[in-house]
Amino acid sequence: MALNEAFVDADGFRIKYREGGQGTPLVYLHGAGGPRPNPSHELLARHHRVIAFEIPGFGDSPENTRTKTIGELASTITTAVASLGIDTFNLIGRSFGGTVALWMALQAPERVLAMVLEAPGAFRPEGMTPPSNHPLVVRLRGPARDPELERRMRALTTPTLVLFGTRDDVIPPSMGQIYKAALPNGHLVFVYDAGHGISTDRPEAYAEVVVDFLERHEAFVISRAHTVIHP
Repeated sequence: MALNEAFVDADGFRIKYREGGQGTPLVYLHGAGGPRPNPSHELLARHHRVIAFEIPGFGDSPENTRTKTIGELASTITTAVASLGIDTFNLIGRSFGGTVALWMALQAPERVLAMVLEAPGAFRPEGMTPPSNHPLVVRLRGPARDPELERRMRALTTPTLVLFGTRDDVIPPSMGQIYKAALPNGHLVFVYDAGHGISTDRPEAYAEVVVDFLERHEAFVISRAHTVIHP
């Protein structure tokens, strides 16, 4: 199922997005590499109305020098979602987009039904230099470990699935334990034979566990078949 391109205005930005499918809205935020072809989108669109945003400052959009914090960026995306007439929605964020998604849920928990964080970049080992040279990411990414963010996460009851690939060489999968410890309703899953881009490395496995989680939240069942847990 192909996703169609459109635009929405929010906070003075002209934001491009791709949309396809029907059902409960599923907002998708890309990583620091910007919007790229992602086979998992079409798989997810078989079950949900997928809206994949191009974050202002990425892709074909002009350089974003106005946004000052990740929180501001999250607020802009939430405004864009509202401009599409969407009240409540599921949320997926990949890497840098995972940090933005986390802040969206913290700012408006009543609007986010459930959230998936794919190799999120909110926490990094001390001394680690992230590989992205994107100016917006460099300017906004913040400290490797933000105690205030962790404190706020402990009050976030949104059902959250944190995914890491066992072969992630960008953010160590061990960082997933921070999210599991901080999120009261957080679940941590490792996907074998996947690197930092789980949804592109193993799209079928990714879509399987994401769809199951979004439908059943904490009652989701991790498949023991070759698609998810085992290589």
